[in-house]
Amino acid sequence: MKNTLLLFLSIFICMSHAFAQSASVGRGGPEVEHFEFVFQGKMPFEQCHSSSIESLGNGQYMMVWFAGTHEKNDDVGIWMAKGSPGSWSVPQLLVKVRDDAHWNPVLFQTTTGRLILFFKVGKEIDDWETWWMYSEDAGNSWSNPEELVEGDRGGRGPVRNHMLVLSNGNWLAPASIEKNRVWNAFVDTSKDQGKTWVKSDTLQLDRQLVVGEGVIQPALWESSPGQVHMLLRTSAGKMGRSDSNDHGATWSPMHLTELPNNNSGIDVAHIGGKTLALAYNPVGKNWGPRYPMTLAISEDNGHSWPIKIDIEVGEEGNEFSYPSLIYEEGYLVLCYTWNRTNIRFVKIRM
Repeated sequence: MKNTLLLFLSIFICMSHAFAQSASVGRGGPEVEHFEFVFQGKMPFEQCHSSSIESLGNGQYMMVWFAGTHEKNDDVGIWMAKGSPGSWSVPQLLVKVRDDAHWNPVLFQTTTGRLILFFKVGKEIDDWETWWMYSEDAGNSWSNPEELVEGDRGGRGPVRNHMLVLSNGNWLAPASIEKNRVWNAFVDTSKDQGKTWVKSDTLQLDRQLVVGEGVIQPALWESSPGQVHMLLRTSAGKMGRSDSNDHGATWSPMHLTELPNNNSGIDVAHIGGKTLALAYNPVGKNWGPRYPMTLAISEDNGHSWPIKIDIEVGEEGNEFSYPSLIYEEGYLVLCYTWNRTNIRFVKIRM
């Protein structure tokens, strides 16, 4: 499968510009089956950002994002749409716990079929609260929202990227903190299906190597039982990486990779074995432009990324950011912020 994937993706590179313009690269190679906006027409919000996607099965998906007049404003809540490519429900406000800014929703489909939503609440990131709620019927109805770790301030649970269910059954949440413009990352582990959480130490971080704020928003994968890895958004112009040999209990000192990073969101999908997909903006400048939106493929557990494909190229002033990426039965499926006015949905048959 891996050799076939590389062959197909090599063809894909030559036609990458067409990916952003059409629904297919032609017979014999990977196909962009869907490349579309999630909603049309005027919405009851001015801006939207930070989407998360989860499969509901049978070709159905759910997406969530935060939206309102502007990020950080009191009217910002968590919105949702669900359905299938080409047929999305009209966006609706899913949750608003109080008159305060809501942020960074993350969807998580458990192995038992429960759909969980995590999200942040608070005017300032420094004082975020993490809330959660769940659905037993694929997002048609929801439990009342509750704080994940009552009384915590600063954020627990997943900060932006998907949860990881480990080979031993533990849940691993990619987390980070932002206090007084000083950032660092950690993981939250639950051994009891989300009832309780244990916070790891923050990463060992060389602040002379990573100038500026630091590292946040890890993206996780497990390459073999107990071997867990993360890539990180950083302020150093390159992505960071850390690895764990004990199911995420402890982590190696963070080091910088050769992958460029513009201090914006990334996401990783584990295709299988040592094969990974990465969605990101390939810009090596702190607070640099948030375009193009690019897909990269690694076959050596993230140490090199020889395949790089522009999903949407863009131009000055565009923002294609905060991708949410999953792998599902031969497909890569992602969504991302499109100029803060829409959510882009892309489904690629591998």
